[in-house]
Amino acid sequence: MFQYKDKYINNHHQIGGIETSILDNGIGKGNRIAWINTGSGLRFKVNFDRGMDIGEAFFNQHCLTWLSHGGIPASQTLSDIGINWLRTFGGGLLTTCGLQHVGGPESDEFGERGIHGNISNLPAEIESIIQPDLDRGQMEMSITGIVKESKIFGPNLELRRKISCHLGSAEIKIEDEVINRGNTETPLMLLYHFNFGYPLVQEGTRILWEGEWKPRFGGEYPKIFKVGNDFKTCPAPLESHKGGGEEVALITPKADENGKCRCGLFNPKLNFGIEMEFDKTQLPTLTNWQHFGEGEYVTGLEPGTNWPIGQKQARENQELIFLKPNESRRFEVKLKIY
Repeated sequence: MFQYKDKYINNHHQIGGIETSILDNGIGKGNRIAWINTGSGLRFKVNFDRGMDIGEAFFNQHCLTWLSHGGIPASQTLSDIGINWLRTFGGGLLTTCGLQHVGGPESDEFGERGIHGNISNLPAEIESIIQPDLDRGQMEMSITGIVKESKIFGPNLELRRKISCHLGSAEIKIEDEVINRGNTETPLMLLYHFNFGYPLVQEGTRILWEGEWKPRFGGEYPKIFKVGNDFKTCPAPLESHKGGGEEVALITPKADENGKCRCGLFNPKLNFGIEMEFDKTQLPTLTNWQHFGEGEYVTGLEPGTNWPIGQKQARENQELIFLKPNESRRFEVKLKIY
């Protein structure tokens, strides 16, 4: 933790803090953003107009995240139709999925749903930006905002998100509350789609998680996620992962005596890693996405209320969460560099 020396500094931006701006060029033109510099080597960009998700993130000179070829575009509020979400998925450290559906496109008697819902394409109303105050010894900085997934006649869900850090500490805390502002019961599915890329993720990087697991499509097709295979060490880019090649493991994460689950990555070449912590009572599932294509090399670690199986399957499995009017649920995810 950074120790403030009051005889040397009178402006916190000399150490770190939050800077906001609006992008004026390229595919993200018009997006409101904030760069958060923790003063510890960890700095990252919050995209206000993309559900307050986190885009680029760095530790010292090293990028932590994967970015798609097109990058992170301006929000497109009708992206929840069919596979349109793939056109707007730019990667970044965090893309939030939900709030009512997590999984592929589907339809049933309850409606039609596109890939991973719409929350990551909705702009936030920023309530507060709190800077560190060195003179008062206040090292916490934070951004709080509201994202509304709403339509006439419902459903009407509200995501209240706070992203906070401490000056001098290489940690990020994400605190979310999802509230049903409508007058009818509404499904809730939420998944935190964390996307890690080069140079943190490269051949030899270790993928860290514990728990029971299964391949997404069962035992018929997997080449990576099968018993006896080392699927926790990142390979060289795979020919089979060009284009749409990928594999996914559905994990029931192991919790400690306090109910906390941990997962992450460690790069022995760079000698640092990232650890994610979440509460199993809030987020009982974990998904490991591996897409090791040439020039498109990424692995995802994704805690969620459900695996990305879709609202229809979750309903059939009696695993779908419903929020009554004015009911809410809280979620917290922490990340730290070590």
